[in-house]
Parts: sequence; C-alpha cells; structure tokens
Amino acid sequence: MPVDTSGLSAARAALADVPREPGAPKPDAIVVADNVVRRFGGLTAVDVDHVEIQRGVITALIGPNGAGKTTFFNLLTGFDRPQSGEWAFNGRSLANVPAYKVARMGMIRTFQLTKVLAKLKVIENMRLGATGQRGERFLPGLLGMWRSQEHEITEKADALLERFLLARLRDDFAGTLSGGQRKLLEMARALMADPELVMLDEPMAGVNPALKQSLLGHVKSLRDEGRTVLFVEHDMDMVRDISDWVIVMAQGQVVAEGPPDSVMSDQRVIDAYLGSHHDQDLSEDVVEEIHEKAAAEVAADDEATDKDA
Repeated sequence: MPVDTSGLSAARAALADVPREPGAPKPDAIVVADNVVRRFGGLTAVDVDHVEIQRGVITALIGPNGAGKTTFFNLLTGFDRPQSGEWAFNGRSLANVPAYKVARMGMIRTFQLTKVLAKLKVIENMRLGATGQRGERFLPGLLGMWRSQEHEITEKADALLERFLLARLRDDFAGTLSGGQRKLLEMARALMADPELVMLDEPMAGVNPALKQSLLGHVKSLRDEGRTVLFVEHDMDMVRDISDWVIVMAQGQVVAEGPPDSVMSDQRVIDAYLGSHHDQDLSEDVVEEIHEKAAAEVAADDEATDKDA
C-alpha cells in the first residue's frame, strides 16, 4: 500500500503548536470527549473533563496502574457506559452506540488479553473480522450470493497474514498460537474492517522480545498508511520510540499532554507515577521517625486485641 508521507508529515507537524496542557485542542481531532465520568460504587474510575485525539498520528495513553486507561478505552468503544459525558468520532456522537456499531464506523480496538477464537483456525478468525458480509443476511445467504465476496475476503485475509508473518500458521487453530502471535493475529484481524482509528490496549503485554520489534514496526505502519493509532502502554521505551503525542492519566483524570520527551520530564507525570512526595529527603532521622510511627501503630493494635480477648 503506498504511503502518503505528505499527509503524515502534515498531521505530525500540526502538533507543534498544540499547548502542552491537559485537554489541549487539536487542529484535526478524530475523537473528542467531554465530561466523561464512570463510577463503580464509591470509586470514580474515569473523570475526563476534555480530551481530543489528533487524526493521522500515534497517540499514547499512559499512566500508573489504576489510572483508568482501559476503562476509558471501554467507554469510548461502547464496551461500557459512563454515568455522564459526551464523546464523538468524526463528529458523530457515540453515546449509547453499541460496540459493534462503533466498530462498523471505523473505530476498532484490541484487548490487553487477546480475544482470538481459540477453536477456529487462524484464517477463520481473520474472515470473521471483515464487515458487511452478505452471508450474514438471510436472503443472500440462502441464495449463495456470498461466494464471490468470500473469495475476496479470503484473499485479503491471506495478504494480511503474509504482512504480519502469520501465513505459515494460516490453518493452525488460534488456540495453539503464542501470546505474541495472538497479538499479531488480533491486530491483523482488526485491519480486515479497514478501520480509520485503531486502538491498542497494551499491545506489548506478554510479548517476548523477539516479537516486540515486529509489533513496533506494524504499529508504525498503521500510521504510515494514514490511520490514526491510540494505544495504552506501560513500556516507556515503546512510548518514546513510536508515539507522536502522549496523554497521561492519573486517578481517572488527564493530568498532562505533550510530545514524549516533554511529558516524561513533566513534574505532574513524575508525581503521578511516584507520588507527590517522592522527592522527600529520606535522611536517617526521617527513616527512624517512620519506623517509630509504624511500631506505635502495631503496639496500639496489639493492645486493642488484648482488650477484646
């Protein structure tokens, strides 16, 4: 597929003038979310005031464990419902739109734990990723009007398996694939729907080093084809290597945005990962005071236990 480098360069260059602040407006946003709140009982998992995803670039969504990244992914793609908020893809509201319709609109996601159909062959998994199949409708299916399209879908699937170095596993059951191979299959299957936005939830999780470079190359190729990529990741080397823009979440909120290098040195990001008091001078006196307080708390608990007994 030919690469439109002019469009890619323009999309990346457009980020140069974007403010390095949470919720910064983008010159060509493909996704816009406002006041999205998701609570689980008394816990607020997501509380995003405003965020925009730039079209045609790779955006990383990072943050410490429990920051709300995957929950936010689930909300954007229709796999979960917020208590409040509005979000749109290409200017079309996605509120109350089911996940399968979101996918048909061109917004496809993968999962941290891969969702391959283990008892189907690799090629069958790929065929299932195609949208608008005639055989899914009663009359065309009854009359056999799907056969020519099935051939086209299979050709497309085989081409993608070749691209993702999975062609030799075409007729193997998906359940026999390694974790990294399943990641590749899920990414390849996502492309069967010709998505405009590809959302990857921790694409490097559980992937051995031998396959990591291959996955990195494939993610970059998605952008080079003119697609938009939004991914959640904990591997900071990967974030620096491939992302054009980084959004940081902590405690459900967007706390920082910017290019990778500026975000990594942002005090708000350091605080989010290490705590706002990470730079306290832990001198011997401070350490001794911490131990004394801990010992006092243990003694108080023991005394209370003795009284109860």
